[in-house]
Amino acid sequence: MLLAGGLAALSGIGAIQVLAGWIATVRFTRCVSPDAAGTVPITILKPLHGQEPLLLEALTTLCEQDYQPGFQIIFGVHDAADTAIPVVQALRARFPDRDIDLVIDATRHGANPKVGNLINMLPMARHDVLVIADSDTHARPDYLRRLAWALDRPGVGLVTTLYTGLPAFRAVASLLGTTQITHGFLPGALLGRALGRRDCLGATMCLRRETLSRTGGFEALKDNLADDQVLGRRVRGEGLDVVLAETVVATTVPERTIAALWWHELRWAKTIRTLEPAAFTASVLQYPLFLATLTVIASGFAVWAWALTLGIYVIRALAVTGIDRALRGIPGGLAFRCPLWLLPLRDLLSAAEWIASHTGRRVDWRGQSLQADTPPRFTQGSNAR
Repeated sequence: MLLAGGLAALSGIGAIQVLAGWIATVRFTRCVSPDAAGTVPITILKPLHGQEPLLLEALTTLCEQDYQPGFQIIFGVHDAADTAIPVVQALRARFPDRDIDLVIDATRHGANPKVGNLINMLPMARHDVLVIADSDTHARPDYLRRLAWALDRPGVGLVTTLYTGLPAFRAVASLLGTTQITHGFLPGALLGRALGRRDCLGATMCLRRETLSRTGGFEALKDNLADDQVLGRRVRGEGLDVVLAETVVATTVPERTIAALWWHELRWAKTIRTLEPAAFTASVLQYPLFLATLTVIASGFAVWAWALTLGIYVIRALAVTGIDRALRGIPGGLAFRCPLWLLPLRDLLSAAEWIASHTGRRVDWRGQSLQADTPPRFTQGSNAR
């Protein structure tokens, strides 16, 4: 019973953390300024790799930005046969007045192909404020205005954004990935900031060209898997702050199968464990339903343990519902409502990934086998998924 009691206590702490994440999300959405404006033109760097699910929809949101100082969009690919190119051509035809450029350059710089792509794209950038956004990022029309407004604050060197998940399919895997991002990652990131962390969240990175140069440029990131985290640390090393823009974007969750989702999220888990081992160890508390399930088993399936599990499920369900409601009210917010019956499966899957992440550091990413290291370094190979 001692083991059961300890597990029950841990699951209770996890439930408190769930509530704290809900509160942090509500507070963030209530502090959003109704007005935000930028004063300088922006160049958006958008590295592409293949025609991903919802790619056209994501890129369209950039072309629909309401940003009066003007903006340039640069798309970049390594291969002239890349299937993302027809999507860019379709955007040019649909938005003939937009300043859209396409860089096709097979030159490789280091082992991280995304950063190598950015190095190839940068010479075409005409403006001093740069926005680096993932290909699967969906944004509201005031996205650029809110980024520029945040960057104008004194002492700010880098602006990043929270993001939710947007399922590409109604498959269980896509929904599980979505709720992990929206109801796990997002409130967790806010709690981290409340505790003093200033992480750069890679879906969006906005900074001045001069700041990028001071930190070593993209060349300093070319061999890093977690290029966003390395950039954030370098900016903070210059005595500048990394802040959140008052908006929330969405990222596509493209997985159709549990297996595909498993390998994707396992790569995240191994990378985070390498970068922040102590915080990652404590992150098991984010899965209170898993801990409550262990409590039921350790207690010999006692009634009180079942009651604890039910209570924690109710707390998780209330928090998920509350987070969705808060995000729908934020300007620029994008939220997708996931079925509440998925929550136990989500916690069990996350816990299994947490356990599996301790089995090694090798991960697969876009045709490369790489070793999660500190900082993460790529290794060439053919062990691709």
